[in-house]
Amino acid sequence: MKTKQIITMLLAVILFAACKNESKEKENAKTDTIVSTDFNKMLDNYYQEGLKLNPLTATFSGDTRYNDSFPNFLSDEYVSELKNYYTNYKEQVSKFDDTTLSETEKMSKDILLWECNINLETLSFKNSLYFPMDQMWSVNLMMGQLASGSSAQPFKTVEDYNNWLKRVDGFAVWLKSAESRMKEGMAAGYVLPKSLIMKVVPQLKAMTESNLDKNLFFSPVKNFPENFSEVDKKQLTEAYSKMVSEKIIPAYQSLHDFMAGEYLKAGRTTTGIADTPNGEAYYKHQIKLYTTTEMTSDEIHQLGLSEVARISSEMEKVKEQIGFKGDLKAFFNFVRTNKELMPYTEPQQIIDHFYAIYDTMKPKLEVLFDKKPKTAFEVKQTEKFRENSASAEYNPGSLDGTRPGIFYVPIPNASEYNVYSDESLFLHEAIPGHHYQISLTQENDELPMFRKTLFYSGYGEGWALYCESLGKELGLYTDPYQFFGMLGAEMHRAVRLVVDTGMHSKGWTREQAIKYCLENEAEPEAGIISEIERYMANPGQALSYKIGQLKILELRHKAEKELGEKFKIGEFHNQVLETGCVPLQLLENKINKWISDSK
Repeated sequence: MKTKQIITMLLAVILFAACKNESKEKENAKTDTIVSTDFNKMLDNYYQEGLKLNPLTATFSGDTRYNDSFPNFLSDEYVSELKNYYTNYKEQVSKFDDTTLSETEKMSKDILLWECNINLETLSFKNSLYFPMDQMWSVNLMMGQLASGSSAQPFKTVEDYNNWLKRVDGFAVWLKSAESRMKEGMAAGYVLPKSLIMKVVPQLKAMTESNLDKNLFFSPVKNFPENFSEVDKKQLTEAYSKMVSEKIIPAYQSLHDFMAGEYLKAGRTTTGIADTPNGEAYYKHQIKLYTTTEMTSDEIHQLGLSEVARISSEMEKVKEQIGFKGDLKAFFNFVRTNKELMPYTEPQQIIDHFYAIYDTMKPKLEVLFDKKPKTAFEVKQTEKFRENSASAEYNPGSLDGTRPGIFYVPIPNASEYNVYSDESLFLHEAIPGHHYQISLTQENDELPMFRKTLFYSGYGEGWALYCESLGKELGLYTDPYQFFGMLGAEMHRAVRLVVDTGMHSKGWTREQAIKYCLENEAEPEAGIISEIERYMANPGQALSYKIGQLKILELRHKAEKELGEKFKIGEFHNQVLETGCVPLQLLENKINKWISDSK
């Protein structure tokens, strides 16, 4: 009897403890759920408020809610609002304890903190206000793309057409503000180099075309949908005629006259950003922004010199294989001017040539990549108004995949288009480069919305350059010229490390940088000049490619070595791509954990 009582008491104690533990576990689970819900709601709020602040991002993402909006990014009020936005969310995300978050949520927290900190740092400088316009990167060029009617801004309904009219109202205000800010910049010592100003002036002039049928901003009127009524067509034609004649042309004419006149006279004869107020600190910030590392300009410069030497030795081998007898510099000139490498006469032939490259590599893509994007893909010629100053580029598809990703190719003169680097170019800009990287991120339902539209250049451009090294694994580079093209493209990015740091931290002139490029790569001189001026316009951006590529290659080699037979290339690519665009240190942490877990 006593034994039974003891057993009964023990069972009661055990049952009570179990119930207590279960209750505790339920309470903890409830708390975790609340924390997770609050955290993800905060992330969504950050994303949604960000779209209101930058409605162009929404449009390019396929979100049509703000297609009629264009805030004045250059106003004091807007800058203040932006600072408050990042400060507020930095405070909010810092309150969440890592122990309450999942692995994905912890990475989202780290990324959001990075976002807030780097953007607040950017806002501490005056450069974005006093350099609102250049030949390569500025918002007016993006608006030109949208105005063509063949980009992200939809022109399918009457409402779409009216949305664009309202957006142009805001853009006209921005154009006037750009002129005012540049005048302020002149007084404070912030002015573009003369060589860049001379590239912007004809771009502005092109928008002052008085023949409406030839003005880019009138383009949507020439392509009305068939279901529009005659009344709608008449009303919209009148509205667009008035918009172009009374808003666009006067605003662009004023800007053109200012930049071609007093601004050009005041233009800098120096090259690097260090020759502007607080320039050295700004360049240090730009390095951090674009490489997502703490590397110094000296470290990057030395890395560039060593990479240039390594790639040069590889190029020598190809030169010998082809049987060219001169030195490497002579071989560059030979490749640049070889008419056999300029086989086309029409732009469409070049577009078809890129699709043929894609067809060749399709079977091997199945081996290297477990996951492929659903978003469609197209190759297009770059619009004429910006073609002479443009590089090949990729524009992402919409978040819902209804608008395809587009690989833009500038073809100013088809008969002079040299194809020797086209295979590496396609791997970088298109597939599996930016199209896979960006589309798979946008299609990943496990990621919060704000991470689907992020682009860190160190990761994004590093991935694209890494993809160029996959050519042989994908059945390409069988032609020695195309393999040399890959080496040339890699050399192009290695040279960037030298000339970008040279111009912006070591006092190199534009002419010195051009000379160094001509001596070390096979790009045509006109292309090199355009590239050097691109680096002048956006210091540090050109560093991201090689820094990111070398990090991804380092992580792949480490995984291959440590995992041995367990290493699967498709799984490695999944690991790199699945979390979307992240700062390089976070990517390294992730891959190291994957290697450890895989063992």
